[in-house]
Amino acid sequence: MSELQNEKKAKPLQGVVTSDKMQKSRVVTVERLVKHARYGKYIKRRTKIMFHDEKNESRLGDSVLIIASRPYSASKRFSLFKIVQKAGDAVD
Repeated sequence: MSELQNEKKAKPLQGVVTSDKMQKSRVVTVERLVKHARYGKYIKRRTKIMFHDEKNESRLGDSVLIIASRPYSASKRFSLFKIVQKAGDAVD
């Protein structure tokens, strides 16, 4: 098998931008559901992830897709893939 077949494609993560005060960097909060080991109830867990936004496109409150990429700094390991929904574009 070649090396290309062994590589896994990274699944994009969706979350909401919670900080846009840095240049070319953003913080997104990704929520996931985790099943409790004993009781079986699903619990919401949040993860804050820094990502690289080259063109400063995303704003506070935007729903975005991020994807794993090369390390940009000690804390940035993701980059902006797509803006799903702008903060002001609420669907009625």
